This record gives sequence, C-alpha cells and structure tokens, in this order.
Amino acid sequence: MPTTTISKIADHVGKEVRLSGWVAGQRSSGKIRFILLRDGTGTIQCVVSRTDVGDEMFERCQDAAQESSVRIDGTVREDARSPIGFELSVSSVEIIQVADGYPIGRKEHGEAFLLDHRHLWLRSSRQQAILRIRDAFVFAIREFLHERGFLCLDTPILTPNAVEGTTTLFETEYFGETAYLAQSGQLYNEATAMAFRNVYCFGPTFRAEKSKTRRHLTEFWMVEPEMAFADLDECMSVMEEFIVATVERVVARCAAELEILERDVEPLKRVQSPFPRVHYRDAARRLRELGLPFEEGNDFGAPDETELSAEYDRPFFVHHYPASVKAFYMKRDPDDESASLSVDLLAPEGYGEIVGGGQREDDLDLLESRIREHELPMSAFGWYLDLRRFGSVPHSGFGLGVERTLTWLCGLDHLRETIPFPRMIHRHWP
Repeated sequence: MPTTTISKIADHVGKEVRLSGWVAGQRSSGKIRFILLRDGTGTIQCVVSRTDVGDEMFERCQDAAQESSVRIDGTVREDARSPIGFELSVSSVEIIQVADGYPIGRKEHGEAFLLDHRHLWLRSSRQQAILRIRDAFVFAIREFLHERGFLCLDTPILTPNAVEGTTTLFETEYFGETAYLAQSGQLYNEATAMAFRNVYCFGPTFRAEKSKTRRHLTEFWMVEPEMAFADLDECMSVMEEFIVATVERVVARCAAELEILERDVEPLKRVQSPFPRVHYRDAARRLRELGLPFEEGNDFGAPDETELSAEYDRPFFVHHYPASVKAFYMKRDPDDESASLSVDLLAPEGYGEIVGGGQREDDLDLLESRIREHELPMSAFGWYLDLRRFGSVPHSGFGLGVERTLTWLCGLDHLRETIPFPRMIHRHWP
C-alpha cells in the first residue's frame, strides 16, 4: 500500500493509500465517524464506518482527540462537497499518540496566550496560510534575483561594527573582544559586489530597538541586493521590478492561502509599474497639508508613513531624505549637500516603509569624514575603506524587510504572525 500525502491525493483516486498526520477534529453520526486529518500538506475528511473497521477500532477512534497523531489507511474517493474534492473511506486507523487536553481550542484566545503557545499555534489554518505565503514570497525573491544574475553570498552575523547606528546594537563578548549581532549585511555586500558586481545576502538581522509598535521585531529577515556601477535611479528601477514581480508571483501562487486570510487581492493586483516617485520635500509638505505636526528635516515616523501611504493605490518611492537622518555611508546629493541619495519604498493601504536603500558614498576622503562625524571607530572600518582605495565605483543597493512586506501582502495588523517564532522587546520565548 503506497504512503502518500494529502497534497498528492488526486493521484490516487479509487486506490487504497496510507496517510499519516494529526487529528484536526472529529464528529460522530451513529455508525459513521468523520475524522478531519491534517498532514502538513493539506486537510482531508476521513470517513470511518463501523461496518468497515469493526466495533473495536471504531470505538478506539473516539480516543483520538484534537492533535492526536495517527496513521489512516483507506480508499480515495472523489467528493464534490469537499473543499479539496476528495475524501478517504477508511479501512484502518492506528493511533500513534493521544493528545490529552490540547490547550488551543475553537474558542477565542488572547494574543499573549497564543504567543505563549506559538509552538502549537503554528498548527492553525490561519497561521499555516501566512507561513506558506512567507515561503512563496521567499522563493519568489530568490527566483527574481537569480533570473537577473544576482549571486547570493552570505554575510556574517557576528560583526565588529555598526551599520545603522550604535544605539540599537546587541553586544556580545567575543574571546576577550566585543562583537555585535548584525544589523545588516550591507557593508559586506559592498565588498562582494566589488568582486561579483551584482550580489545579495538573505538572512536574519538584529536591532535592539525598544519599540513595541506593530512594525518592529528585534530579530527579522532582510534580503539585501547590492549593485556595482548603479546609481540611485537604477536602484529604484530594480526595486520596482523586484516588487512587481514578487507580488505578482505570490498572488498567482497563493490564492487559496490569501482566501483563508480573507485578503482582498485587488489592491495587490494594482502593484504595477510605474511607481510614483516623491521627493522628500514634497512628502513633508503633504504631511503638513494633512494636518500632521511634521517638521521638515526629521525622519518619518510610523504615523507619517501611514498617512502618506494611504494616499496611493500602489507602492511609491520617497527619495532624497535629509543626510542628517541617514547612515554615514549614504552618498550626498552633489547639488544639495543637505540631502542624501537615499530612497524608501512605502507600501499602500497604510502599511508604510517596506524597503530602504540608496547610493553609497564611493569617495575615500568623504567616507572617512562621515565616519568621524558619526563618531564611529575608524579602526573597525579599515577593511571597508579599502573598497574605496582599490577600484572604487558608484554603487547602490537596498534592503527589504520580509516580515513588514508580508504584513502588507497578508493584510495583517501586526507583523508578529509573519515569522514562526517572533522576537520582540518583551518576548524571546518560546
């Protein structure tokens, strides 16, 4: 008898198969018992008849409470009433382990309770839909970059230097020295871009931000492409192609999961070129017109981004932020020293920033002066400065926050559901 999975059940119509999984629920109707089985690839209704399995096995099935693990043999039947078009007529049930008192029931649970039981909450259909969309999005990211000749090169998690400022660093002792958990792989990406031209890294990054907003995690994933010989305009063009392609692929491949989340996909279908390009000064002026107490020269906060993104039906760029609010490595605008060649991409529907990037400073003397201005230790950046000593070129890149983008794609209120085990300011368990 072949062992298969629910995702491949259509290949076995009229045949007897063995499924292994967990009981998502069951009900009884006299001499027939209906077991809802999930196996990680899907869910199917298994029909257990007392006549087919005998009294002893039929009664034993009653012990298989929610999340009990089982092996079930049966014949695959087509059933138009089933959400997947098939059901299983059971010939045998083996209970591997009885789950006694599973804590997550059909009633409403608070967020704190569910996060405390995140290791079990992952089994719910909603959480599985979100994380399947995550998988599809990650695949689409790698697919897009591979198709365009980007090389994936891993960057260190333990680093000697800061990228996004020293106030959000996680510090650790490193054999008598100090090391930090990486805030970004960008600086190392710049080194690999000088060797391979177009590269990217993809992995976890860490920010010790004491923030409890719906947009912040202390550990999150970023994909960070970096391109040699690319200026700010070219960077924005690649960002736009990247978002259009990956969103289109997720919508096409995750229709069932988006439906489970009751996500209106029409706004996602409008993610098409061209994206509006808004100068920072114009965005600041618009915020004041909307009545927000925003002072030009400051960075945008979450409320500012929310107001701006509610104005557009697709992602849009805000570029040329003040140099004073951007990192030391951001190149200045040659026509306006107070502005940087930087850009953020904001998602529509009020979701705010999902991508940040820009052109990097490629002049050795200017980069050294920026490091001094930011009061960073020059010794930590010796290798980074070598990139400007030996074959420096104009280059740019960007970083996309996976969880923030997924929050928008899935239409969620908080990004904590977009990663299997979220890490927040007051939560690092389980």
